[in-house]
Parts: sequence; C-alpha cells; structure tokens
Amino acid sequence: MYRVAHESEYLVITGYGIDDIKIAKKAWLLPFLQSCSKLAISPVSYRFDVQAMSAEKHPFILRAVFTIGPHSDYEDSLHKYAKLISAHDKLSNHVKELVKGIVEGETCTLAASMTMEEILEGLKDLKQAMLEKVQSELNQFGLWIYSANYTQLVDVPGHEYVSYFGKKILMEATNQARVDFADAEMKGEIGSKLLEAQTLQNASKIDAETKIMATQTHGQLKMEEIKVTAEVKVFENKREAEVTEAKASLAMKKAKCVKESQIAEVEASKAVALREAELQKEVEMMNTLTQTEKLKAKFMGKVSIECETKVQEADSELYKKKKDAEASLYEKEKKRRLRRR
Repeated sequence: MYRVAHESEYLVITGYGIDDIKIAKKAWLLPFLQSCSKLAISPVSYRFDVQAMSAEKHPFILRAVFTIGPHSDYEDSLHKYAKLISAHDKLSNHVKELVKGIVEGETCTLAASMTMEEILEGLKDLKQAMLEKVQSELNQFGLWIYSANYTQLVDVPGHEYVSYFGKKILMEATNQARVDFADAEMKGEIGSKLLEAQTLQNASKIDAETKIMATQTHGQLKMEEIKVTAEVKVFENKREAEVTEAKASLAMKKAKCVKESQIAEVEASKAVALREAELQKEVEMMNTLTQTEKLKAKFMGKVSIECETKVQEADSELYKKKKDAEASLYEKEKKRRLRRR
C-alpha cells in the first residue's frame, strides 16, 4: 500500500523492519505488518498570562503569545515530536499546559533574580533571555518557537507597582518637559540679545573687511593684468618662432619630395628600357626556338618517311620469303605422300 503526506504533514511509520520510527513524505507500507499515522507540523499560537514575582516579592502578570510547532528542518526534532507530542492534539490542554509550564517556570526563575525596576526598565532584555531559555527547554520535545510576543506587564490586584511606575515615568517626563521648556525659553531670550549684538559686530567687521578686500582686489587685478599681458607677449613670440620653424621644415620637405620624384622618374625610365631589352631578348629566343623546331620537324619527317619505306620493303621481302618457304614445304610434303603410295 502506497501512502503520501500532504504539504504540512509527514508520515510516521512503525512496525516490521523498523527499529524505532520512520518519518517520510511518501512510502510503501507492508499490509498488516506496518502501521502509519500522519504528523501535522503546522505551528499553533498559545496565549498565556504568566504570573511571576520580582526579587522584592512584587507579583506581576506578563501576558504573552507564543507560536510554536515542530522544527521541520531537522529530522531529530521531528523524531522527538513524533514520539513525545504527536499522540496528543496540539490544541489539547495537555500540550498547552506543557508549553505553559515551561514558559512560567523560566519566567519565574528569571524574574526572581531581578528587581521590579530592572524588569520594567530592561523588559526587552528580559524577553530575549526568556525566549532563549524557553527554546532550550522546548528542544527536548522537538518544538520550535516561530514567534514570541510579550504584550504587556499587568498588576496583580492589590499590588499596583506597575501602574505606579508608569505614572512615575509619566510625571518625570512631564516635569522634564517643563524644565526643558523653561530652559529653552530662557536660552531663546538670551540668544536673541546675543544675536542682535553679534549682528551689529558682524556688520562692522564685514564693512571693514570689505574695504580691505576691495583694496587688495584692485591691486591683485593690476598684477594679474600685467602678468596676463606678459604671458600673451611670450605666447605670441613663441607662436611666431613655431610658424617660422614650420615654414622652414615645409620648404625642406618640398625639396626632398622634388628630389625623390626626379629620382623616381629616372629609375622608372631605366626600368622601362631594361624591360624592353629583356622583352626583345625573349622575342629573339622565341624566334630561334621556333626555327629550330621547324628544322627539327622537317628533318624528322624525312627520316620518318625513309624509315617507313625501308620497313615496308623489309616486310615485303619477309612475306615473299615466307611464301617461297611455304611453297617449297608444300612440294616436299606432296612428293612424300606420292612416295608412300
């Protein structure tokens, strides 16, 4: 039998061939020899009102909301959860009391080592420490805290320390705001008078500095004008020298180009004459070769004709001798036959 788990589930398999338990998303089961149950891994939110007591024996209530579920990324956590928790419904009182007991135990232990003022002023650190200790305890059950929110501290009836502390903080903040307002108002009046005096002083100072700056600026402008005039004159002289140098260089390049052109023309004419001589030589050689070939062909034709004539004469003589021999042989054979008769 083949079983498959849904997205937020695992299969827990026990029975034949399995020493402890087997956790899988899909598996083949041996009928009547193996059993299978589904393990839901969706987290569940639990709300608690945790009652604790500070080091001065001031009781208080800490309201918290924990979202807890099995840690699906670690197989060891799933094994622990499957063996210890999965037999119970996650929404049952058994699981809720288990989680609540761990949260209350760790909260009471931490709160007992801190004063009420330390708890109220360092609530963030207290929450972080509680979260770490609760998680370390839940690990043995394969559970993981996905989120934890400590909403508020509440007084136990007859022990209104939290509300008094809040009023104290509010009053201190109000008084500090009044002091800050008065201090700011006083600083504003003093600052206004100082600002007026500083404005007059700064105006006189700026006026004097402006006159000094104007004199300095006029002198600097004169010096800059003289400097620029001198630089312009130097630049003009430099440009005239560069132009003269460029003209001389251009004249030399033109003379060089004319010389190279004349040399190229002479070399070209010599090259033409040399090429004409080479072509004339090649023509004469071709004519000589042609005459030689003609004489060779004429001589070879005559020799070939004489050779063929002699060959034909020899063939005719050979044929004649062959016929004479055959006739003589025939006469001898004829006489021999007549003798036998």
